[in-house]
Amino acid sequence: MKTIEDLDVAGKRVFVRADLNVPLDGSTITDDGRIRAVAPTIAKLLARGAKVVVASHLGRPKGEPDPKFSLAPVAARLGEILGRPVAFATDTVGGSATAAVAALGEGEVALLENLRFNAGETSKDDAERKAFAEQLAALADLYVGDGFGAVHRKHASVFDLPALLPHAAGDLIATEVGVLKRLTDEVARPYVVVLGGAKVSDKLGVIDNLLKKADRILIGGGMAYTFLKAKGHEVGISLLQADQIPTVLDYLKRAEETGVEFVLPVDVLVSAEFPDLKTKAPADFETVDADGIPADKEGLDIGPKTRELFAAKLADAGTVFWNGPMGVFEHPDYAGGTSAVAQALVDSDAFTVVGGGDSAAAVRILGFDETKFGHISTGGGASLEYLEGKQLPGLTALEG
Repeated sequence: MKTIEDLDVAGKRVFVRADLNVPLDGSTITDDGRIRAVAPTIAKLLARGAKVVVASHLGRPKGEPDPKFSLAPVAARLGEILGRPVAFATDTVGGSATAAVAALGEGEVALLENLRFNAGETSKDDAERKAFAEQLAALADLYVGDGFGAVHRKHASVFDLPALLPHAAGDLIATEVGVLKRLTDEVARPYVVVLGGAKVSDKLGVIDNLLKKADRILIGGGMAYTFLKAKGHEVGISLLQADQIPTVLDYLKRAEETGVEFVLPVDVLVSAEFPDLKTKAPADFETVDADGIPADKEGLDIGPKTRELFAAKLADAGTVFWNGPMGVFEHPDYAGGTSAVAQALVDSDAFTVVGGGDSAAAVRILGFDETKFGHISTGGGASLEYLEGKQLPGLTALEG
């Protein structure tokens, strides 16, 4: 895979496919981590005299313009981070984009409007996708893929466009791939994986693959209740995917047979009501043993005994991969489990990887120093699919 050092960019229009899919509250960016992650690649290209055209998706618009998914706030924040103006095109391949790119001088940058305002970006029809990619290609001389959070998508700007232009991977993607290789090839042991989040079905593939690689797998978050149910415990009104119980039982059996240690919660915080995430009003909860969840209550975080147990299981690790919060971390009463796991990673001497998505957001929201972790990924879904052993279309395209 070529890198940007392999490209002669001076005076050239360089199309940078970034992942600027940041969370917004109205027009306010609540976590700018993904913008900050790609900024060094853009800055390096600008310093070498490139005319940089940045493009990204944001959210899930339906293939047509939708103001609530506009990248305008991102353009402003990117300009602040880069310390220079960022021209903003109000479309992707129309008159505004054409004019913005034509006006660029060496060392200047423009951001196009949301790629997903065009149906061709995400189309399942190869011809429609390629036609949109050809329109994008007309805006550039070179292509740099640096949107790691999108490389598992077979989308026009990720998969089809690199085939139309000389291309290379940006520094962010090169770093992400290097980290993932450390999680799959020569792994420092013990190798401990911490998985959380709402649905066990989202993690089935990665559990299946990691059963062959990990030494311990710690399970928290909403997905833990399907495991607890599989063990015969009452889970009340907690999140449950009953249809996944046979698969979970198979994983537990395989883990026992192969010597992989599966660690489930031993206590949980439960409540009859889901917390108010807007007002953050104090919640009415109690702590119960994991095998004693009341029938009318819902598990919302791992309990203090589990936090200590998980920290102990992480203490001697050589490598840690963490994906998914331990509870409803957005509410202060249920942030303790996620915070405890983050702190255990900070305290560890292991190579620690926070696998993007909600875990990365939680680290920042809960106030942890990002530099204390080995790596914080910008792509939760992409990281998981890589660890499942899947081919990622965006990486395949960059290797071509």
